Amino acid sequence: MKTRFLIAIGGVAIFYALFVAPPSGADDKGARGIMEKVDQRDDGDNMIADMEMTLIDQSAKERVRKMKAFTKDRGSDTLRIMFFLYPLDIKGTGFLTHEYGEPGKEDDQWLYLPALKRTKRIASADKSGPFMGSDFTYADMASLELDDYDFSFFEDQKEIEIHGNKCWIIWAHPRNQAVKDKTGYEKVLLFIRQDNDYLIRAKFWLNTGDYIKFLEVLNLEKVEGVWTATELQMKKTKSNVETHRTILKLFDVKYNQEINDDMFTERQLEKGI
Repeated sequence: MKTRFLIAIGGVAIFYALFVAPPSGADDKGARGIMEKVDQRDDGDNMIADMEMTLIDQSAKERVRKMKAFTKDRGSDTLRIMFFLYPLDIKGTGFLTHEYGEPGKEDDQWLYLPALKRTKRIASADKSGPFMGSDFTYADMASLELDDYDFSFFEDQKEIEIHGNKCWIIWAHPRNQAVKDKTGYEKVLLFIRQDNDYLIRAKFWLNTGDYIKFLEVLNLEKVEGVWTATELQMKKTKSNVETHRTILKLFDVKYNQEINDDMFTERQLEKGI
């Protein structure tokens, strides 16, 4: 299964004082080697899970959404589909992704809106936009190509201890403007656990509006032998002030499930479950 590039951030107040601009255009073999291990890490096959997404605004008002997600490996490709079950105003909404293992081939994404009875293909120019009103973008919901980035260690501090686990600190710098436009990120700082090659923290500088986002894995556990982030938080800030937050939880995660390819079609997307 292709590894998603995103997953995590905590201890925000401490790290604000540490972050400075990374050198651009410098790719370090050691840092890239670590990211290749992250990309090759086993993240399980053919998964089914229940999900809950909580949106929290600046006034601490919460909106909860519940979903069912399916993932299947097909050769070097990965197929994903998600159905929204609650609340009633978005029930029946579906999101389908085809991630291609072929280098350079852009993933396809579709969003079905039952109120309009229409399926919309997500164009590359729209992938930096918010996914269903959350702090995750459409680009966050798919894999990113390692070759789109230069990787280097964080200045003279290559590692740090987080919750008793040693982690590498690595810059990811987009190689061209097209990558920045698609993801919406000017640069990213990654924190990767050394014992299991899992990305547990990250800081994202948005390329518009002077916003910064923080992603943190709040709960990481082994499910059927596979390291799985069962609770994530993405927080958006401006001038060190939180403007919005999204918490994503996974429940009843099951791997190695029998899932027919027909589940990952536009027809099923519109039919629902």
